[in-house]
Amino acid sequence: MQGTIASFQVMLGREPELVSTLMPQCRADSRPPQIRLQAPLQGWKLESTDFDDPLAMRTGTNTGPVVLSRTQLVSGLIIGLIAASIGALYTVYARWGMVRGMDVTDITFIRFATAGIVTLPILAVALHKDARAFLSQWRVWLAISLLAGPLFGLFMFTALKWAPQSHAAVFPFTTMSVMGLLMSAWFLGEAITLRKAVGIGIVLVGLIILSGLEAGSITRSSLIGDLLFIVAGILWAGFGIVMRKHRVKPLLGSAVISFFALATYVPIYIATVGLSPLLAVDSITLSVQILVQGVIAGAGALFFYAKMVEKLGASRSAIFPALAPGLAALMAWPILGHIPSGVETLGLVVSMLGLIIAVTSSSQARGAGVVPAAQSQG
Repeated sequence: MQGTIASFQVMLGREPELVSTLMPQCRADSRPPQIRLQAPLQGWKLESTDFDDPLAMRTGTNTGPVVLSRTQLVSGLIIGLIAASIGALYTVYARWGMVRGMDVTDITFIRFATAGIVTLPILAVALHKDARAFLSQWRVWLAISLLAGPLFGLFMFTALKWAPQSHAAVFPFTTMSVMGLLMSAWFLGEAITLRKAVGIGIVLVGLIILSGLEAGSITRSSLIGDLLFIVAGILWAGFGIVMRKHRVKPLLGSAVISFFALATYVPIYIATVGLSPLLAVDSITLSVQILVQGVIAGAGALFFYAKMVEKLGASRSAIFPALAPGLAALMAWPILGHIPSGVETLGLVVSMLGLIIAVTSSSQARGAGVVPAAQSQG
């Protein structure tokens, strides 16, 4: 169905009876309208949404099992691989920047400042179109900003000071996958299938192989870092749940998170660190970091992950970040001169096998028919 679907209202008394909605017939290549029921002070409003508008306000919730067509599955897989590749890319270029004298805090500043500025026009358009609707969703905006904004990065970077690098490749991504599965079942009603659970288990094995994690590396101090990794993983999994449940549009959600980081982390960095460290960096290194960390990673990583959640659901999407460590090992070859070992390659292959098993679980629909709007926002 093309274009804007007209909104309409049904005013009811204090004790409204059951309202039945007749869905119009749709062509096989169109999307059925999404219906949401709201309860304003004056009565009940039955309103449809505009699927074609990337900045459309969505105030309803989306729960229930995710049913995918083959087309949605393939497009979701492609988007997921792009999101994981971006995660690997900014990890490699962060190391590339640190080799050239940059600190983690400097790179984080570039990421948040650039992404916040780049996505400001998106927020301006959203406010211009319907400021009241946008501001009424402040709880959702605050939730996704706290879950996927500076706090997530703070936990991840702080954890690296306590735990070895091998733990960073296992604990946060395992937590994302497992908590994404459990939280999707609890909050969204997505089924925990045996195939999905087995796939996540295989992904975990691949991460352990890739990282070379050994029991001897777990010490009292590393447990602090591991706990922070786990908290970061829970935050990221929760981000996917909120995005899916409230049907937040990926473009708008990314802009809100980027602006939140711009308004919080950036002033704190300037006040405590200053701009002198960045001014000491050569122009080429600084330009590359602005492009990779700010534009591609800062804005792109959030957008593609949110888009993947929209396509595949929160539980499937939470598995894809587990590919980032393996992909980073491959990207480090041409960028950092690090040749991936056979063990690293094996870990990546095993992780990808587990991801394919988990994502292509039997809950997907057979065929390429239209998916009901109540089940998928793709």
